[in-house]
Amino acid sequence: MPPPADIVKVAIEWPGAFPKLMEIDQKKPLSSIIKEVCDGWSLANHDQFALQHADSSNFYITEKNRNEIKNGAILRLTTSPAQNAQQLHERIQSSSMDAKLEALKDLANYSRDITFAQEFINLDGISLLTQMVESGTELGAHFGDMLSFTLTAFVELMDHGIVSWDTFSVAFIKKIASYVNKFASDISILQRSLAILESMVLNSHDLYQKVAQEITIGQLIPHLQGTDQEIQTYTIAVINALFLKAPDDKRQEMANILAQKQLRSIILTHVIRAQRAINNEMAHQLYVLQVLTFNLLEDRMMTKMDPQDQAQRDIIFELRRIAFDAESEPNNSSGSIEKRKSMYTRDYKKLGFINHVNPAMDFTQTPPGMLALDNMLYFAKHHQDAYIRIVLENSSREDKHECPFGRSSIELTKMLCEILKVGELPSETCNDFHPMFFNHDRSFEEFFCICIQLLNKTWKEMRATSEDFNKVMQVVKEQIMRALTTKPSSLDQFKSKLQNLSYTEILKIRQSERMNQEDFQSRPILELKEKIQPEILELIKQQRLNRLVEGTCFRKLNSRRRQDKFWYCRLSPNHKVLHYGDLEESPQGEVPHDSLQDKLPVADIKAVVTGKDCPHMKEKGALKQNKEVLELAFSILYDSSGQLNFIAPDKHEYCVWTDGLNALLGKDMLSDLTRNDLDTLLSMEIKLRLLDLENIQIPDAPPPIPKEPSNYDFVYDCN
Repeated sequence: MPPPADIVKVAIEWPGAFPKLMEIDQKKPLSSIIKEVCDGWSLANHDQFALQHADSSNFYITEKNRNEIKNGAILRLTTSPAQNAQQLHERIQSSSMDAKLEALKDLANYSRDITFAQEFINLDGISLLTQMVESGTELGAHFGDMLSFTLTAFVELMDHGIVSWDTFSVAFIKKIASYVNKFASDISILQRSLAILESMVLNSHDLYQKVAQEITIGQLIPHLQGTDQEIQTYTIAVINALFLKAPDDKRQEMANILAQKQLRSIILTHVIRAQRAINNEMAHQLYVLQVLTFNLLEDRMMTKMDPQDQAQRDIIFELRRIAFDAESEPNNSSGSIEKRKSMYTRDYKKLGFINHVNPAMDFTQTPPGMLALDNMLYFAKHHQDAYIRIVLENSSREDKHECPFGRSSIELTKMLCEILKVGELPSETCNDFHPMFFNHDRSFEEFFCICIQLLNKTWKEMRATSEDFNKVMQVVKEQIMRALTTKPSSLDQFKSKLQNLSYTEILKIRQSERMNQEDFQSRPILELKEKIQPEILELIKQQRLNRLVEGTCFRKLNSRRRQDKFWYCRLSPNHKVLHYGDLEESPQGEVPHDSLQDKLPVADIKAVVTGKDCPHMKEKGALKQNKEVLELAFSILYDSSGQLNFIAPDKHEYCVWTDGLNALLGKDMLSDLTRNDLDTLLSMEIKLRLLDLENIQIPDAPPPIPKEPSNYDFVYDCN
C-alpha cells in the first residue's frame, strides 16, 4: 500500500457522466491512471485521452507538473494534446465562418498551455496562422473577431519560446505593421499587433531592420494620445524596443525624430498628467525611455577633449567671454602676446579650472569628458545672469574660499551621470522614472544648472575651503538624492525641494539618523536592548504573519514581461494553510479564501529557498537568470518533490513573505526589512523608556556592589 503522502484524492469529470471520486497514486505512471479512468467509463483508446485541470486555466496534466495536483482538486478527462491540436488544426481551416471563429477562440485559450502548444507547433501551426494573417482573405467577413483570436493565439504560442522569431517573412511583418494603423479603434487587435512588433524587435536583429522600415514613429504617436493606458504602454514599449536595438550611429537620429514628433510633450500631457494612476508596467516603460534618452549622453561623456581642436578650445574662450565680457583682443605684437597669455591665465583661474594655462586638459578625463563642457556652455548661455554671478562672486573671494566653477562643474557632471546611471542598460524590473525629466527637452542640462547653483549655495553655507571640496560634493549628492526620492513633478518643484534641504537641514537629518543608528551604545542601554529585543521580534513576526493572512498578488513568471497573468496566495487566519490560485486580472483588494482553489498545509512545508536555489531559477532560460528577478525569487518546497514558486512584485513583499514563511517554520527572520524594523522599533522603545531620564547622564558601567555588612541586625523582623 503506498504511503499517504503519495495519494491524492480528486474528482474527475467527463461530459454527460457523474463526476468520479478516486485516489491517484503519484508513483504510478500517468498513462496507467488515465487508462484506469477510461476503463471506469468504458472508453476505448485510452492513449487518445489526457487529464486536465477543470478550472479556467485548462492546463494539461503531465508527468512534469503532476505534483501540482492537490487533494480535493477537480480534474477533467479530455482529448490528448496531440488529438486536440490535430482537431483544432483542422477546424481553423473550416469553410464555415462560424466554425472557424469558434476554433480560433478555442485555439487562443488552449495555446496558453505549453503541452498543447508544442503539439500544435509540431503540426506547423505557426505557419498556418501566419498564412491566414498574410492573406487576410482567409478570415472572411468576420475579419475583426477572427483576426483578434488569431493574433492572440499567435502571441500565446510564441511566448513559449519554442519557435525562433527569425523565421517570419516580410509579408507577415508588413501585415502586422499595417494593423497598427488600420485597427486603431480595435483595442484587442492593436494591442496584440504592438506586442508582436515589440517581440520581433527585441528578439531578432534581422527583424528589427525590417520592422524599422515598416513602422514609423509618426504612426505610433497617435496611439499615445488616446485614453487607453494599456495601448499607451504597448506603444511606448515598441518605441523603446526600436530605440534599444537601433545601431549606435542611428540612435541620435531616432532621438531627433522623437523630438520633432514632440514625444516628450505628448507623454507628459496624455500619460503623466492624465487624471489616472500610472500602473507598474507603464512606470517601467517610462523608466526605460528615460534611461535610453540619458544614454544618448554617453558618447559625449566618454569623449576626451582634444587640446589641439580649435572648435573645442573656442567653447572655453566663449565661457571666458561671457563671464568677463572681453571687448577686444590685444594686437599680435610680441609684447601683447605675453600680456594676453597672462590675462587668459588669470581669467581661467577665476573660472575655477585646475589647469590655468591650458584648461582643455581638465576635460581629458572620462567620464565626464566633453559632457561637462557642454553643460558649462549651456549654463553660461541659457542662465547667463546666474553664471556670471557665480563666477564673479567666487573670483572676489579669498583664494582658499572660492568655489571653483570649472572643477565643480566637471565633478558635478560626473556625479549626475552616476546618479542617473548614464551608459547602463535599463533594468528589466525597475519602475523608477522621474516625471520632471519629461518636462523639458534639455532636461539633463537644466538638471545640471539647478545643481551647480545648489553646489555654490551649499559651498557658502558650509564656509568651505578648497580642502573641503570632497565634503561639499558629498553633501550636494545627499541633497540631490533626497530631493529625487520625493519624485518632484517638475524641475521647478525639484528646485523648491532643494531649498528646503539646506546644509543646516542636512546636518539635522544626519544627526537624527545617527541618533537612531548609533546612539545609546553604553553598556546599560545595550543590556536593555538585549532584554527588549525578543518582544520586538515577536511584534515583527506577528506583523509578517498578518501580512501573509492578507495575501499578495504575484505575477506569473514568463519570458515576456507583460502577460497580465496573476495568481494570489494568502495564509489562513489560523496560520495552518496557504490558499492560492490563478486570477484573471490583478485584484483591487483582498481575495477571499474560498475563491482560491488550491491549498498547501503549512505542516507539509519542508523548506523555503531563495534566489539561485529556487527550482524555477534553475530552469533553462528562466529570464536569462536576470539579476533583479533572482533577487525577488523564492520557493516553497514540500513533500518529496513538490514546489510552489514565487516572484515577488518588489523587494518589500519579498522580505515580508520570506520572513513570514521562515517564522511559520520556526526559523529566524533574516531580511533587511526585519533588521531595519528591529533597529527602528528598538530605538523608539528605548527612547520612550528613557524619557524620565532626560538630561541625566547614564554611566557606562554599573556602580560597584558594596561589601556585605558585618551583621544583619538592621533587618526588620515581621515576627
